Amino acid sequence: MRLSRFFIPILKENPKEAEIVSHRLMLRAGMIRQQSQGIYSWLPLGKKVLDKVNNIIREEQNRAGAIELSMPTLQSAELWQESGRYDAYGKEMLRIKDRQDRPMLYGPTNEEMITDIFRSSVKSYKDLPLNLYHIQLKFRDEIRPRFGTMRSREFMMKDAYSFDLTREGAEHSYNKMFTAYLRTFDRLGLRAIPMRADTGPIGGNLSHEFIILADTGESEVFCHKDFVNFDIPAENTDFDSVDGLKSIFDKWTSLYAATSEMHDEAAFNAIPEGERLSARGIEVGHIFYFGTKYSEPMGAKVQGPDGKEHFVHMGSYGIGPTRLVPAIIEASHDENGIIWPESVAPFDVVVINMKAGDEACDGTCELIYAALTKAGKDVLYDDTDDRAGTKFATADLIGVPYQIIAGPRAVANGEVEVKDRKTGARETMTIEAAINRFVA
Repeated sequence: MRLSRFFIPILKENPKEAEIVSHRLMLRAGMIRQQSQGIYSWLPLGKKVLDKVNNIIREEQNRAGAIELSMPTLQSAELWQESGRYDAYGKEMLRIKDRQDRPMLYGPTNEEMITDIFRSSVKSYKDLPLNLYHIQLKFRDEIRPRFGTMRSREFMMKDAYSFDLTREGAEHSYNKMFTAYLRTFDRLGLRAIPMRADTGPIGGNLSHEFIILADTGESEVFCHKDFVNFDIPAENTDFDSVDGLKSIFDKWTSLYAATSEMHDEAAFNAIPEGERLSARGIEVGHIFYFGTKYSEPMGAKVQGPDGKEHFVHMGSYGIGPTRLVPAIIEASHDENGIIWPESVAPFDVVVINMKAGDEACDGTCELIYAALTKAGKDVLYDDTDDRAGTKFATADLIGVPYQIIAGPRAVANGEVEVKDRKTGARETMTIEAAINRFVA
């Protein structure tokens, strides 16, 4: 993509309404634009990052055996009345009526709808276990939306819902998602700490939040420092192995007896002082096992091997992609802008033409741009006639992992400069070596 043809409305000044780093940088980098309170458009640069985040989430859900579908954003109030949550959910739910005066709602979550889909289609234990997921926009009428897309009213969620015949089977499904979440956040360049959590309006009696450490986080984290250093499950993890996934869950939760979200509790104080971790964090995922909370009132049951009908055991598993993007920025930035992990960067590399219109610089940049694009790399080519300082500032602000800089003097010697955005390290190399650096 040539920068001269790309839509990226860079802001030179810090927006006054932005309270935290990620909100400020997302606005300045032209990733998002606010349309109304707590509601944002995702502009091309932001959309590219969001898509890459969703792809990683999707790959790990598929690896764990979940199956993707798509559910509507508008839901019938009747389903929520069946479950008993329509009146209990509160003012965060946006309630509306259609032209036939039927009560509807803009879905804040999908437990009721997925239960309805299940009960109308699955009748036998032979079709279990089953895990269905989707990635969809949702709406919660937050009383105080803030921090950009970190806490917005309209947001994107990946929701997965598991169905099992027994509690034991449901716990295995829970461990699948627990493991998949550890892998997902690691691939996003994050180390997420799983912590026991309240189930809130979702319900149930087993729940974990996944929290990344960040100074601007709303949550307080008090735990054993080893939580930050545990190994991540491998790509070839056997998700069908009950014992294998239980061992992963047990390994990550074995220190819970000595951890607490409240630092004044005895469990946290029992940890040796040098091994304590006290920090702030951002919730980026939440998983729940809630048994038959929805299947019983909504009649979601299957015939078991004993010939009798059984209410299924369910769980739900959420990740917020539109929350993850600013969370990544909070965890990875400097005074010049964003530093994207390579896995979610909007572009793999930016080629910077230091003297657009110069025959040698133009030719070199076109050569590099064509070679990297042909090799399948996502390349941004800064072919603008902006000043050098502006070009460098833009490249640093948008956080592309690598910069290939072509100036007249270096090009005359058959060379370019390669800069690592994360470390700031610069290396002069031949044009061929620079191309091979990214295509080999």
